[in-house]
Amino acid sequence: MIGEELIKLEIGEGKDARSVAVRSSAGAVPGIFWLGGFKSDMRGTKAEALAAHAAVAGRACVRFDYSGHGESGGAFERGTISRWAEDALTVFEQVAKGPQIVIGSSMGGWIALLLARALAKRGKNGNTKMAGLVLIAPAPDFTETLMWPALSTEAKREIEGKGMWMRPSAYDDGPYPITLDLIEDGRKNLLLDKPIEIGCPVRILQGVLDPDVPWQHALRLVSCLAQDDVVLTLIKDGDHRLSRPEDIERLLRAVDELAAEV
Repeated sequence: MIGEELIKLEIGEGKDARSVAVRSSAGAVPGIFWLGGFKSDMRGTKAEALAAHAAVAGRACVRFDYSGHGESGGAFERGTISRWAEDALTVFEQVAKGPQIVIGSSMGGWIALLLARALAKRGKNGNTKMAGLVLIAPAPDFTETLMWPALSTEAKREIEGKGMWMRPSAYDDGPYPITLDLIEDGRKNLLLDKPIEIGCPVRILQGVLDPDVPWQHALRLVSCLAQDDVVLTLIKDGDHRLSRPEDIERLLRAVDELAAEV
C-alpha cells in the first residue's frame, strides 16, 4: 500500500523472542488498528480493504501479523493466545498513535477483547486508546468452546499425549498444528464466563451461515457486554470470512460510523 511503512518489532526475550512485522501509515485520527484471525495475515481481503479505505480518507492505519503468521518471524506451533495478545498490545502501544478504531476478525475478536482488558489494567487513558471496536465473526474462547469439543477422541488423545495434532485445513493447502500449549493457554484467557467492559462502542458483524463460529456465539458475547453501546448485525447469507463486496461495505460503514463519533 502506498504510504505504508514496514516496521519490524522485536518482542520477548530468550526462547520467547520473535520479530513481528507491522505495516503502518500516518494520517488523521481516529486511526484504524487491524487484528486478524487464526492463521490469517495482514494481506487478506478485509485488511487490504481497510488500509485502502484509510488511505483514501487520509486516516492512519496499523496492521500486523502475529508471530508465526505472514511476514512475522517465529514458528506457528509456538503460538498461544497469550503470546498473540502480547504481540497486539506491544504493537498498539509502540506504533499506534491517538484514539483507535480497533477491528478484530474471528480470533482477532478475542485478541481485541484481551487488548481492551490489558489497556484497562494499565490505566491506558492517554493519547493512544481504544475509541471504538468492530468485531467480525468474533471468536473469544474458541479453543475451549468451539475447537476442543469438535475434536475427535483420537485427536484429543494425540494432543494430550504428543503435545500436537495436525488438523486438516478447509482454507489452505495443508494441515496445521493444534498444540496442547494452545489449548491450555486458551483456558487461561476465557472471557465469556463473566461480564466484559470495553469502555467504548462495539459493533459486531456476524454471518448466520458461518460454519466456524455459530451466530449464537456472537449472542453470548453480546450478553457479556452489558455495560457498553453494542450493536449486533446478523447477515443472513453471510459466511465466516465476510469478505464479499457487500460485506466489506458493511465493515467500512461500521468503521466510519464509529470514527465519526470520536
